[in-house]
Amino acid sequence: MAIRDLTAVQARRPFQRRRKTCPFTGPNAPSINYLDVRLLQRYVSERGKIVPSRITAVSAKKQRELAKAIKRARFLGLLTFAEK
Repeated sequence: MAIRDLTAVQARRPFQRRRKTCPFTGPNAPSINYLDVRLLQRYVSERGKIVPSRITAVSAKKQRELAKAIKRARFLGLLTFAEK
């Protein structure tokens, strides 16, 4: 009996994903700068890979800027290419 009640509740209210907003758009949004290592580290995984925009909710234009800034910081030695 309890199993039927649970499925009935799930059928009435399906899972709704909230719309993610880009953290770099808006009035108080931080600017993407290759010298801001603390900001860039939030978008790099512990293995050293750039985290995809579907996870971080960064827009496509800002994701390209972010990737360019991360690569520039890596080349200058501010960020590591890969973790051990």
